[in-house]
Amino acid sequence: MLKTTVLAIILAAVAALLLVFFQYYHKSKLKGKLRLGLSFFRFLTIFCTFLLLVNPKFVKKRLFLEKSNLIVLVDNSSSIKNTSGMDQVEATLKELKESEGLADKFNLTYYMFGKEPRLLDTLDYNDNATDITKGIKTLHTIYGHSESAVILLSDGNATLGEDYEYYGVKQKFPVFPVVLGDTTQYEDVKVVQVNSNRYAFLKNKFPVEIFVSYDGDREMDSRLRITMDGEAVHSRELTLSSSKNTESLTVLLNADSVGPKTIQVRLDPLENEKNVVNNNKNIVVEVIDEKTNVTIVSEILHPDIGALKKSIESNEQRSVTIVKPSIDTKKLNDSDILILYQPTSSFRAIYDYISKTNIAIFTITGPKTNWNFLNRVQNAYSKNSYGQSEDIFPLVNKSFVKFSVPDLSFENYPPLETYLGETMIIKNHDVLLTQKIKGNDIGEPLLAVLDDGKSREALLFGENLWKWRVQDYRDHQNFNDFDELMGKIVLYLSMNETKNRLILNYEPFYDYSTSAKISANYFDESFTFDPNARITLKLTYKEDGTTQEYPMLLKGGYYEADLSNMPSGEYAFTVTVIDGNLTKLGSFSILDFDLEQQFTSSDHHKLIRLANGTGGKSFYPSQTKALIDDLLGDDKFNPIQKSDQNVVSLVDFRFILAILIAALAAEWFIRKYNGLT
Repeated sequence: MLKTTVLAIILAAVAALLLVFFQYYHKSKLKGKLRLGLSFFRFLTIFCTFLLLVNPKFVKKRLFLEKSNLIVLVDNSSSIKNTSGMDQVEATLKELKESEGLADKFNLTYYMFGKEPRLLDTLDYNDNATDITKGIKTLHTIYGHSESAVILLSDGNATLGEDYEYYGVKQKFPVFPVVLGDTTQYEDVKVVQVNSNRYAFLKNKFPVEIFVSYDGDREMDSRLRITMDGEAVHSRELTLSSSKNTESLTVLLNADSVGPKTIQVRLDPLENEKNVVNNNKNIVVEVIDEKTNVTIVSEILHPDIGALKKSIESNEQRSVTIVKPSIDTKKLNDSDILILYQPTSSFRAIYDYISKTNIAIFTITGPKTNWNFLNRVQNAYSKNSYGQSEDIFPLVNKSFVKFSVPDLSFENYPPLETYLGETMIIKNHDVLLTQKIKGNDIGEPLLAVLDDGKSREALLFGENLWKWRVQDYRDHQNFNDFDELMGKIVLYLSMNETKNRLILNYEPFYDYSTSAKISANYFDESFTFDPNARITLKLTYKEDGTTQEYPMLLKGGYYEADLSNMPSGEYAFTVTVIDGNLTKLGSFSILDFDLEQQFTSSDHHKLIRLANGTGGKSFYPSQTKALIDDLLGDDKFNPIQKSDQNVVSLVDFRFILAILIAALAAEWFIRKYNGLT
């Protein structure tokens, strides 16, 4: 307690005594026990009042030891089973948990990870992905503010995320990897990657690009075999060696019939090859019967027209013709789709032809569009144009389900140019992109598709579409994503389907079970989306005939069933609207591919580099005792004695206040009882 506080308490007591003396002893007629009692209660009252004013405090000092954090991060992916690291994990964890020295020196915490890190519970080694960087990054977020170290139990084979070797140098604490599994490098030949277009066209050849690699010290021969739906379609001999350990080749295959085709690429195993799982890779190509003639109608020259032509004709089954609106409409009879670029009053004959034929159209508007004419000539939509030009950015509508959309990163895309104004789309429609101006979503459509059951139409409210195609090349060094989006729109417009109240959206094949999802749109009799429907999905596994039933859950503007963690194989399903008496059937396949099974050896070289880059050290499971001794002998992790000071009130003001009130009440009662004023 501070000396000034003690002095203040003494002065308060002296002042209270002096005041009591002058009141009850100086020239006072009271005597005996009555004066003594009243003096006591008056002293308590005055002294407690002074104490409340002084509010005495004292400093409470606490000493404590602060330990460093030791986080054990355990790989729970299936590759640990493949590299025979399970027993090593159990033995290492047991030795770490039984070390009293570690428990005394560190705050021990245990985590497990696969795709996501989480507190260690039960290791089952069933995670089908390994993201080492995310595990380290999460620990750095939690423990980066204090002295910490990480023991990483892993085989070093990461299948997701950033390269952990380079991320390690960015964080503060050292990593001590314990290398699990077999570090021996076995002779291995594998199919690294197979690339192909997602769609092929009937009676055409389509390319399949194959990358093969070899790990070994000698020259080896293997045969590459390709089958389509189980039938052999190609075979060739390959020769690889330590100096020529990779090869890429392109094979042209025939698309002879319509439908999804499962293509298996397989390498004959080597004589003593340990891992033969990575000798196979499957892909699926859907063969479709499509021949589409697209006509672009425009009275102006613009880079958008060239970009559209290049994009659409990237698919060899589509041809594009560019004409003026003054063309004889009889020459349009061979067209399947019309693209109307910034229509003006010169398009009147074109719109008369459209009204007679119900041909599918893709209308692109911009600053040069005559909206007075366009609002009069058709009744699908209208716009009250203000005549003010503005740059608009795209914003993706995630509930769009008319067709699957490529994963375009529209955030970096340049703006389109259009006239501001309120847009009203009268026909039944679905918006793919909305307009964003200066970072704000203004709720206006940018790209939409319309379908009234008789004809289909697409609308784009903006020019300079060519800039998007350039941005796609800038981001990926190819035009694939943009061209795929245009291809999806053209394919949607060219399909003359009747209006369905139940629309399913799913893929004929999935590479991984985690991506297997089926979505549905259900409309009531007025073709308005019904958010209150009860929709179920009955799934049948064709291999053994087992069935499971899933409710389809509402996800904004559609229903979805998540079929993650289903085994690979072929499935048939039935989607039923319980109250609407509607049913639709379908089928899909989940490919048998587990990236974790591609490894037979641990990547110990990379784990060693991670340790060196972070200031740690690498160990093997047999060196766990050396790891423990190294951590116990490192002075950097010694507990640090710290202290903190806490200023505490000497007395509780509520207690003092209670004494003050009680003393006043007692003095008042005694004085009244004895007839004193």
